[in-house]
Amino acid sequence: MRFNDTQPIFLQIADWVCERILARDWSPGDRIPSVRDLAVELEVNPNTVMRAYERLQQNEVIFNKRGIGYFLSEDAYPGVLAMRKTEFCEQELPLFFKKLSLLNISIKEIEEKYNQFQNSLNQGENEKEQ
Repeated sequence: MRFNDTQPIFLQIADWVCERILARDWSPGDRIPSVRDLAVELEVNPNTVMRAYERLQQNEVIFNKRGIGYFLSEDAYPGVLAMRKTEFCEQELPLFFKKLSLLNISIKEIEEKYNQFQNSLNQGENEKEQ
């Protein structure tokens, strides 16, 4: 994982965990990497991972079984999805709309590009199945 300078590392780690959940790499009830294991893997201080896990626990994305480790909550996927949609609509979408306006790009053009993107994803899925 590559970290950027625009956001604290613990938030980037929390975002990475959320991305794994949205990608369905983990299922509800699955044990996630321990604080130490993830710290070693990401080459960060365990306290940084702990802060990320505390944040996720506060948002009820994960829970701790004392002495066993951290696990995904049953509502992790819908919770993360709702949280991410809200963040996107409030933070990124206004900037996106501003750029569309400045560049005089129509919604129709965006729709065409989005459909092309979806088609390429579908083709990739079909190729994997064959």
